[in-house]
Amino acid sequence: MSEPTRKIIHCDCDCFYAAVEMRDDPRLRGRPLAVGGRAETRGVIATCNYEARAFGVHSAMPTARALQLCPQLILLPPDFERYREASRRILAIYRDYTALVEPLSLDEAYLDVSGVDRCRGSASLMAQEIRARIHDEVGITASAGIAPNKFIAKVASDWNKPDGQFVVRPQDVDAFVAALPVKKIFGVGKVTAAKLNRLGVSTCADMRAWSVADLTREFGSFGSSLHHLCRGIDERPVQPDRVRKSLSVETTYTPDLHDLEACRAGLLALLEDFHRRFERARDRPPVHKAFVKVRFSDFSRTTAECVSNAPDDAVWLRLLAEAHGRKALPVRLLGVGVRFAEDEGGELPAQISLFDAGPAPAAPERG
Repeated sequence: MSEPTRKIIHCDCDCFYAAVEMRDDPRLRGRPLAVGGRAETRGVIATCNYEARAFGVHSAMPTARALQLCPQLILLPPDFERYREASRRILAIYRDYTALVEPLSLDEAYLDVSGVDRCRGSASLMAQEIRARIHDEVGITASAGIAPNKFIAKVASDWNKPDGQFVVRPQDVDAFVAALPVKKIFGVGKVTAAKLNRLGVSTCADMRAWSVADLTREFGSFGSSLHHLCRGIDERPVQPDRVRKSLSVETTYTPDLHDLEACRAGLLALLEDFHRRFERARDRPPVHKAFVKVRFSDFSRTTAECVSNAPDDAVWLRLLAEAHGRKALPVRLLGVGVRFAEDEGGELPAQISLFDAGPAPAAPERG
């Protein structure tokens, strides 16, 4: 007997940080608005409203570029206390429907509502009700995707943004996924998408012509995931208690750090912030590795890491010398952190993003 089809909702608030700002100051509504760091400190855009997006502004864009595209852009610094407060209220709404809630960020989460009796058991009606409650109780809008698995639900939540939802029923999964551009596949970034395009693979339907062996030859262990996802197969469960895999901080410098000695001084200052955050991180797994990330003045990046069972400044300074020696160029960004023992996947560390040249306590959101 086959297992019952899961009902997964992916909820994603629309331009979350900007939405909270517009909620709290109605004068900002209808005007191009972004939340992020200052241009003079090499800040980046965390998120922006749809009026700003009409000018080509988007998250992760350098603020200086955003202001070139939209000179009238209103730029606000992030206020994470208000964003966290809104996030707590939104999570409380989600958990009123199911205990299986997996937060991905302050404004985004998966919900497994399989077997939930609310709204006559309809995941679509539950998503509609949840979105209405977020609007009425928190004062912002959210979009949702409803599907049999996490991959498709996340894609679907973008379909009718802002303030909309889209459902992919089990019988529609095959056709829906076949038409998707490969860049929509979980884990496919610009580099992988470009390589796939060069190989003649533009859609998931194109990829289905490739065997697991062929995809593995071209993309390593990720090839198996590609083989499943292009067919709409994703067995990942919604995990309410996600294990922290890493902890890191980073900062961008202006002007650049021009030699190793300047980098050492910058790293030691950065480590003070890391140690504070590390001590505040409760229920953390054992430390498994230490790493240092460097972005050079030519925008190339490198990471040096080694096995380490505890934060150790001497280890990080040695890793810094190793990473810096790979190019010996001026440095515009330093990052430092640890990976925890449960992180066996070799993933890049989850960073604590900095919208200015100084640490900030949350990562950018897209919305």
